[in-house]
Amino acid sequence: MKASIWLALAVAGISGSTALAADIQVMTGGAPKEVLGVLAPEFEKQTGHKLHFTYIVISAMQQKLTAGEKPDMVMMPVPAIEARVKEGLFRADAWAKLGIVSVGMIVREGAAKPDIASLEAFKKAMLDAKSVVHANPAATPSGAHLAKVWEQLGIADAMKPKLSFKNALDGGVASLAKGEAEIGLYPLSEVISEKGVTVVGLIPKDVQINTVYGAAVLTANAAPKPAAAFVRFLADPSNAKHWKDAGFEPAK
Repeated sequence: MKASIWLALAVAGISGSTALAADIQVMTGGAPKEVLGVLAPEFEKQTGHKLHFTYIVISAMQQKLTAGEKPDMVMMPVPAIEARVKEGLFRADAWAKLGIVSVGMIVREGAAKPDIASLEAFKKAMLDAKSVVHANPAATPSGAHLAKVWEQLGIADAMKPKLSFKNALDGGVASLAKGEAEIGLYPLSEVISEKGVTVVGLIPKDVQINTVYGAAVLTANAAPKPAAAFVRFLADPSNAKHWKDAGFEPAK
């Protein structure tokens, strides 16, 4: 069934034969922002619902959920969703995997692209760089992973004086574009379409982190059908190209 037909039926089912427009509060990490800019308007057009997004780092989202904040739905890494489903915070029948995002390297537009084709080349590029920016290890999965990578490669001490921590959408990309940092390391979906920077490529698989993103409806949502419809719309195979264009690979 095509997504447009499914959505029409889903919305009609919200209140019998009458479709009611709803406001859907969505709390999400920054990784899907690019694709949401394409898919959200289409969903709103097809259903009449209105989406309201709050973009927030994953650690802060977890804290808010634990403290009792109740958006209608969330978008976050799947392991965190599965844990919250087990706790009963998210509905077991209203969540889906959406795509896999990996960490890529970016440089200022026009700058030379470092060789990162092998693990040794990546290590050399990091040691040769004067400055490197990535997300805060205390706030995001990619930042926490990269902190472990420096230890894994035995270069943690060498990296300390050249590292700065900024989320991609909260100054990280801007610092690259302005020449304030030489190299950036971020989930590909967060930087693939940003102005002023160039994607060098994905970091080597030996030090890569592949984050499976998903969407889930909160159990506390008293009228879950509109949010559940959006989850299904995001996961519909007909939208796979939009996820691919935004830097995601298909979720398995």
